[in-house]
Amino acid sequence: MLKNALLFIIRLFVGGLFIFSGLIKVNDPVGTAIKLEEYFDVFSNDIASFFYIFKDIALPLAVFLVVAEVVLGVMLILGVRLKLTVWALSLMILFFTFLTFYSAYFNKVTDCGCFGDAIKLTPWESFTKDVILLVLIGILFIYRKDLSNDGPTWAKWTTRISLVLSIYLAITAIRNLPFIDFRAYKEGVNIPEAMLPSAPLQYNYVMKKGDDLFVFDQYPTEEGYDFVEMKLVNEDALPKISDFAVWNENGDFTEEILRGKKAVVLVTNIAKMDKSHLDKIDAMLMGIQKSDIDPVLVAASSEEEIKALIAERKWDLEGYQGDATVIKTIMRSNPGLMLLKDGVVIKKYHYRNTPTYSEVLELLR
Repeated sequence: MLKNALLFIIRLFVGGLFIFSGLIKVNDPVGTAIKLEEYFDVFSNDIASFFYIFKDIALPLAVFLVVAEVVLGVMLILGVRLKLTVWALSLMILFFTFLTFYSAYFNKVTDCGCFGDAIKLTPWESFTKDVILLVLIGILFIYRKDLSNDGPTWAKWTTRISLVLSIYLAITAIRNLPFIDFRAYKEGVNIPEAMLPSAPLQYNYVMKKGDDLFVFDQYPTEEGYDFVEMKLVNEDALPKISDFAVWNENGDFTEEILRGKKAVVLVTNIAKMDKSHLDKIDAMLMGIQKSDIDPVLVAASSEEEIKALIAERKWDLEGYQGDATVIKTIMRSNPGLMLLKDGVVIKKYHYRNTPTYSEVLELLR
């Protein structure tokens, strides 16, 4: 009885964690795909070049993984095909543990994306979490013969519903934008304020005198100390946004884009941009021409590509370059639209949901 109770508690904990993790990522499968692309880049350089081909299927792989997390978690808690579930979870956690160990040990991908953008873990925290799960799932694996291999009819139907619902939510999030935005550029964020520390940054100074190390909260004026390193004490005061910048051949225009009313068309990659809905963006940009709203294009592409796109679409706007990672963080759509008012993110749109010019005028009035 005690063993069965313990196994059930483990099932509840592990299943609940997988459901929680999966639902956060079902909310943003594109973010998970971006993280997988980072791993494939690293693996193609460090392990084998063939990993690069997986970048082209990163999004389908992301959908499969996040849906599998939710469904397997439901199956584990409800007792549906437990032996198969434990096998699948064992393989999955081995895969995740390898990824997080690689990230932590080699310091390659500093955020595993285990809980999307909702909960940030350091590489070693992620690895520790996976080791704990590996042990718990290992216990279930050892005693898998003691687990019932079937569940009641209602549990099977619940599993099927969770599968369909997870796939539906993932596809909806891909075709629109995440239902809940956990990122630093979510609607309502004041970007200029987020680029500043929330409090004065405080540092400790590690100094060496002879063979002894000393820590001071101010740089010592006494002679005889050799500087070793400087450690930030209040890391939680660091700016939430530290890498936002736009520029072109004429210089840096970051401050300019954060002043006044801006309709910012964001493109992560012009060569891979979906052009099927550009007519909506054309109409919106045409409609706001005589207003006090400045249209802007920011793309992670070359100057030549940006100028060619502006000429091709006959857009009357300024074009700037931006960092691809930053643009992907801001916008999960290629292209997408962000409305800014004095640096505050008013609204963000997937290209499928591009607003009319009258809606833009209303939002930025």
